[in-house]
Amino acid sequence: MSTLAADREIESLMSLHPKGFDLSLDRISRLLERLGNPQDHLPPVIHIAGTNGKGSCAAFSRALLEAAGHRVHVHTSPHLVNWHERYRLAADGGGRLVEDEVFADAIARVAKANEGQKITVFEILTAVTFLLFSEHPADAVIIEVGLGGRFDATNVVTEPAVSVIMPVSLDHESFLGDRVELIAAEKAGIIKSGCPVVIGAQESETALQVLIETAERLDCPAFVYGQDFLAFEENGRMVYQDEDGLMDLSPPRLPGRHQFANAAAAIAAVKSAGFEISHRVADKAMANVTWPGRMQKLPQGRLTELAPKGVDIWLDGGHNPGAGVVVAEALAEQEEKNPRPLFLICGMINTKDQSGYFRAFKGLVRHVYTVPVSLSEASVPNDELAIRAVEAGLSAEPVSSVANALMLLRDTWDGPPPRILISGSLYLAGAVLAENGTPPV
Repeated sequence: MSTLAADREIESLMSLHPKGFDLSLDRISRLLERLGNPQDHLPPVIHIAGTNGKGSCAAFSRALLEAAGHRVHVHTSPHLVNWHERYRLAADGGGRLVEDEVFADAIARVAKANEGQKITVFEILTAVTFLLFSEHPADAVIIEVGLGGRFDATNVVTEPAVSVIMPVSLDHESFLGDRVELIAAEKAGIIKSGCPVVIGAQESETALQVLIETAERLDCPAFVYGQDFLAFEENGRMVYQDEDGLMDLSPPRLPGRHQFANAAAAIAAVKSAGFEISHRVADKAMANVTWPGRMQKLPQGRLTELAPKGVDIWLDGGHNPGAGVVVAEALAEQEEKNPRPLFLICGMINTKDQSGYFRAFKGLVRHVYTVPVSLSEASVPNDELAIRAVEAGLSAEPVSSVANALMLLRDTWDGPPPRILISGSLYLAGAVLAENGTPPV
């Protein structure tokens, strides 16, 4: 049993209410009405949906606003190690994860207001978001969608300062549809009549068309990546361009060329929400942005001590083919600048396209160690996951844990210090950070 009061409250809720998602806004709307509709009493809201990149966009948006001196609330999901990570409350000098006593009190009040009615735990915790954010002063609120958009529990904000749709691709097909245009339509559900919309870089022209047509139908000012704003690399710098001109910026601290587009979407979103972003502010934000578990260099800790000497370890929670592509591209860029043999330690859950994820790494990874995801009941058995990796053209073997994979590599590898990617699941990323003793703060 956890020693944190908020965790005990959540454990109690999970014993009473169903796990997972139940796509409807009726229950959350009823509960919020009993709480006085706190979602209607918030500072300007930046609401972010998408298959990939929405967390990075939230991180960049927070960095931009805080670099400009604004106080910002941020809601993201899922968490990696502690539930508290989902709630960052505004503070001078930068937001802080919600204090346990404050969090536990909010959960208890929301649960009491629900009066035992049928509801999901995610819906209760989303109501907690709105209650906390309405009771603490801030200049802006950043809210990341949990699943989809149209029926996501966060989609009760009727007039966001801006809606943001990040790259859309296949994921959660059983909930959202098995074609990218269907998924795009679900994501577009957060677009509100007359409110600005920022559309991030889309790989699918079909998805892009759905998003643009939705914005046009709802008479929304739309800002589309590649048409109204963009970003590109030039001489090791990031150049951002929109109708106001160019900004020559430090490259984003988050690695990978895809982060240029994510950063650009955030700049466009914050500006569309009515905040002025100067060149100095944008440059500071690019240098300071952080986003744990997404192409994060694993800090020194208990796990890193088990690895080969001089190793370069990266952690990423991406878990679908689209995420595999951008992570593989980021690693290929590192390989060009600093060649090292690359090994993959991977664990995945059974709702994801495992072979599709692995295919992105063909020709790049020397060997894959597949591990179970201990925090998820849906973990793919490590021997089965190794088969999926081999089917995708990779060399692979099952190992019992990340720690054992690191020790096995340490004991068997006699080449130059390798680069290791631990990836495939946010559950796995959280477990690694916890075991390493370096949870997000």
